[in-house]
Amino acid sequence: MADIKHFDPDTALETVVRLFWMRGVASTGIQDIVTATGLSRSSLYATFGGKQELYRAALNRYVEQKSHPVFQRLSKDERGLPAISEFFSGLIEARCSGEYARWGCMVSNAHAGAENSDPEVRVLLDRHHQELRNALLAALLTAEAQGQLTPDHDPGASADLLALLAYGVNLRSRAGADARDLGRTVTAALASLGRRETP
Repeated sequence: MADIKHFDPDTALETVVRLFWMRGVASTGIQDIVTATGLSRSSLYATFGGKQELYRAALNRYVEQKSHPVFQRLSKDERGLPAISEFFSGLIEARCSGEYARWGCMVSNAHAGAENSDPEVRVLLDRHHQELRNALLAALLTAEAQGQLTPDHDPGASADLLALLAYGVNLRSRAGADARDLGRTVTAALASLGRRETP
């Protein structure tokens, strides 16, 4: 009789997400995954495929659970610049404190790693970037409609700038940057967009 493995694929995939997120693809071998999940290689291969297929599934799960909800909240927030400020404050807090401190962002880590050579991963990264930019753009257009921005402001260019700033926060935090320094940089960037009150 064949050896049937009983396990929850969802729980196993969550473990794999944490492993790839924390260590990266290059530093994570199949044996590391076997040890972390407690599953046999045959069970992993039969359920998810090889290491690259497992990584794609983990990255998709990360985007669905970690990124999408944040982007949706930001794009629907009607406060304008305060919403963007809160987005970055939450990002810095998540990257510099708590359970996932200094892990960076799994998506930003993928942008900086060899895993982005995979065409399927590249598509996911590009889609994630567009969703990030669109959420920031929506908040900026709200800010513009409320008169919060400088008259010569270009919402599209500013959305691009803020998206790059988000990647910078993610990568610098993984390298050990201080949360206060990151916060000051974000504050300066947002101040450059805001309309100055006439004395």
